[in-house]
Amino acid sequence: MNTVGIGTRVLNFLTDTAIIFLVTYIANHAWAFYATWYHIFYLGFPYTFGMVIFVYYLFFESIFARTPGKWFTITKVVNKKGGKPSFLQVFIRSLTRLTVIDCFFIPFLDKTLHDYLSSTEVVEV
Repeated sequence: MNTVGIGTRVLNFLTDTAIIFLVTYIANHAWAFYATWYHIFYLGFPYTFGMVIFVYYLFFESIFARTPGKWFTITKVVNKKGGKPSFLQVFIRSLTRLTVIDCFFIPFLDKTLHDYLSSTEVVEV
């Protein structure tokens, strides 16, 4: 089980963020149309972006143990024993990603906060 380095993790992040941004942009514009047409509440782009991030990572990592960014770099998420992470672990990972301080823990923990709190790793396939 070879854990991946920072370069691969950055490539995963950039790929996934580009997809998330595109999905959020489309969803936000659709929601704005319906909010105007039906006179319902409107969530701004940052709230929609946060919800899409959470659902995106929860969906892909709980079902496939990888996101499209991880498919691109041929990596996956595993638990400490090398198996597929539990739904609770993926839920914790997805929830922790919403914090701004997530990546600032790398120098102190040698991993991101979402990996540390959920007891998971990103490894090469």
